[in-house]
This record gives sequence, structure tokens and C-alpha cells, in this order.
Amino acid sequence: MTQENPGRTGIWTFAFDGEPATRVREAAAEIEELGYGAVWFGEAFGRDTVGQAWLLLSATRRIVVAAGIANIAFRDPVALATAERALGEAFPGRYLLGLGGHRVDDRPMQMDGYTVPVVGRAVPTMRAYLDAMDAVPAHGPVPVPAPRRVLAALGPRMLALAAERTWGAHPYFVPVEHTARARQIMGPDAFLGVEQAVVLDRDPDRARRTARAHVAGYAQPAPHQRANLERLGFGEDDFSGGPGGGPSDRLVDAIVARGDLEAIHERVQEHFAAGADHVCIQVLTSDPTALPLDQWRELAPAVL
Repeated sequence: MTQENPGRTGIWTFAFDGEPATRVREAAAEIEELGYGAVWFGEAFGRDTVGQAWLLLSATRRIVVAAGIANIAFRDPVALATAERALGEAFPGRYLLGLGGHRVDDRPMQMDGYTVPVVGRAVPTMRAYLDAMDAVPAHGPVPVPAPRRVLAALGPRMLALAAERTWGAHPYFVPVEHTARARQIMGPDAFLGVEQAVVLDRDPDRARRTARAHVAGYAQPAPHQRANLERLGFGEDDFSGGPGGGPSDRLVDAIVARGDLEAIHERVQEHFAAGADHVCIQVLTSDPTALPLDQWRELAPAVL
């Protein structure tokens, strides 16, 4: 068997978590029919990453299903290694495991009022987790080819680890400038699959409000995202100097592409020009829990 190609563009979403399984299957099948090469999903407090992957893989025939990401703070490496093998054997060449987690030094992070367990400093913790996964004995079928892995890498050391130990990197919540830096750090051969948030809305004021709400949800409470933006030259004024003490227009526009199809197509192409192999598009709407099927349909001809 061979590895399926995730193509140039895919869909990234959290919205599956709020939908019943039947609706998720229908949406996944339509995303595949529209021609996207991959469907990426996050992990928080909805379906666990393994269950979500199995649901999506069983509803499709050829599209790559990518965990973006499976949080290493949520499970022991033995559990994830055995699940990875099971998914890889059942759906050959179609499962892509993204690994990451919310860690800054040794401080826990609050997510929806829940304290995410502390798992240690980012790079040595991830290296040890990969070592532990690789060391798990196989007492069942071993998939050939083995599922590919990527890391949710932002900083230089994690990007270097991604190129050293996995297929590549899946940066999330990044401007085009980060894509260029990531490619320089990882070299020409590592896979670089970048998430890009978009608002497909021709009303500029409404589109920016939607975009600003998304950026505020990461730039202020997520210290690892803030640290990454600071490395790229964003400062305190960008995090809290905008309207109502929120993010600045400069930061919002760097993170979220908004407007019509042409504007979104242009941003995707900028990532490719900066060195991305794949761009997974996260559609933002006024209701983040709703499946943006209409937008996925409208975007397909412009980005595929």
C-alpha cells in the first residue's frame, strides 16, 4: 500500500465536535466529494482524537484524515501508539497523526475552566513522548506503510525536532511570515502543513468582528501562541491595544484572511510561495459550533 496524498489544500475544523455522528459522516463524505485532499480536526473536550479519526475514516474512501492535533497531555504514549497502529492497519495510508499540546515551561494551562495536566517543557517532553511511542511492543498487525506523524511546531527547536523525527510540522495560528521561517528551519524536504483561518464574508465590518473574536481566543489566553507571535515582532499593543482592549487590526489581519474568494485565494498562495506544502483552511463564522458547509462548498473552486 502507498500513502495517500493530502493534496495542496484541506479543511480544518472543530465543528465536528458539536454534531451527531451521522451528521459528521455526511459532512466528511461531502468534503471528500468536493475534492479537498485532507480533513483536519482539533482535540479539546469533544470527541477524543482516536474516536473522531475512526468516525471520519470510516465515512470516507480516499481522503487523508489528520489529527491536528492529538494532545499528548491527554493520554499515555502506549495508548496512542496502539491506536495509531489500529487506525493505520484499518485504513492504510490515510491516517496522519499530529502531536502537540499546550505547554509553556512547567505551568498548567486553563481550557474552559479545566486545568490541563502539566507534562513538562515542550521540546524534551515531545522528544520523550516520541521515544516512548516508538518503543511500544506490537502484539497485533503492524500497518505498512506506518502512519505518518507531524508536530504542532511553532518555535525553532520544535520545528527542528519535527524535521528530525517526523514527517514534518503542522503550525496553527500563524501568519505567512512564520511559514517562511519554518521552511528555512526545517529545510526543503520536511512536510509543512499550515492552518489558515478565513472569514468568507463580503461585509468588512462583520468579517473583522468574526476574525477578531477568533484571534482574541488564542492571542491572550494561550501563552505558547503569544510567545510565537512575539518572536515574529508582535508586541503588547497587538495583543491588547485594539478595540475594547482586544487584538490589533494588524494582528487580526495577519492571522485571518477575510473577504471574498479572491482575498482568501491570495492568502493561500502566499503560504505556498513562503514554502508551505499544504494549507488547511479553517472557516470562521459567527457560530463556531456550526458546520460551515456552504462556505466549504463555495471555497472549493477557489483553493483547490
